[in-house]
Amino acid sequence: MKHYIDKTKTIWQITRTTDSKCRLCQQFDETVHNIISACPILAKEQYIKRHDRVCAQLQFNICKETGIKLGNEHWYEYVKKLVETNREGEVAILWNQPVQTN
Repeated sequence: MKHYIDKTKTIWQITRTTDSKCRLCQQFDETVHNIISACPILAKEQYIKRHDRVCAQLQFNICKETGIKLGNEHWYEYVKKLVETNREGEVAILWNQPVQTN
């Protein structure tokens, strides 16, 4: 007995036959755009976590480049402080702090 796959069907048609709405929010079509940046369910927590992980890596690298001593070798082990300063006090790196701009 041989099995044949209908190559004219998309992945969507194979896995879901009736509804194209997001499985989480049920508001928008489940597209890459929706999952990465538009789903209101993911926006509550997951987008913030992703943002903070990227910023943690940036802060870690900036600290190393500006001579701020860190106790960890890897950015993912780094415990963020609200303010990091170098020994001379020339550089201050803020974490999750409001900054007034004009």
